Amino acid sequence: MTLAINEELLQQYPALKMIFERRSCRSFRSDPLPEDHLKALIESLRWAPSAGNRQPWRFYIVTSEQKKRDLADAAFGQSFIIPAPVVFAVVAVPEESYDRYGDRGRRLFCIQDTAAAVENLMLAATALGYGSCWIGAFDDSAVSQVLSLPSGHQPVAIIPVGRPAGYGRRTERRPSSETVFMVDD
Repeated sequence: MTLAINEELLQQYPALKMIFERRSCRSFRSDPLPEDHLKALIESLRWAPSAGNRQPWRFYIVTSEQKKRDLADAAFGQSFIIPAPVVFAVVAVPEESYDRYGDRGRRLFCIQDTAAAVENLMLAATALGYGSCWIGAFDDSAVSQVLSLPSGHQPVAIIPVGRPAGYGRRTERRPSSETVFMVDD
């Protein structure tokens, strides 16, 4: 992996190292997570930033083999979900953002807030030595049914977490010259 960042910084600042080490994992061992690790992952979700501290999210933790199968089916057959010992489903509650921010809260802020929680989860998983994968390709109504979600709750992501059984090839990133623009006077 080629990074435009000083290796010394990565060693000095572990959070930076986690950002650059994190990658999608689609092959999991079934070893269970120790309770303290699971609690740390849950706390990483809860402590994500949210607009106005509305915390418009719900987190569903799935360990049942059948429910994981059902989620894999709802995710268009992404069966690599099933062996992961734990699967997190991250759900937005748009009305909790709407109450303070109106339509922008409903449409955007609740999604941004849940996305921040997902990133926290994935970085915490990396820090603990686990693999994870952000799955957004799924049938919303099928996931809602699997999780028995209340009306108005919107599934945003499915995140399997577990010890990696292996990783695919690392994907490259577009150069910053194509994606980063400095704006000044």
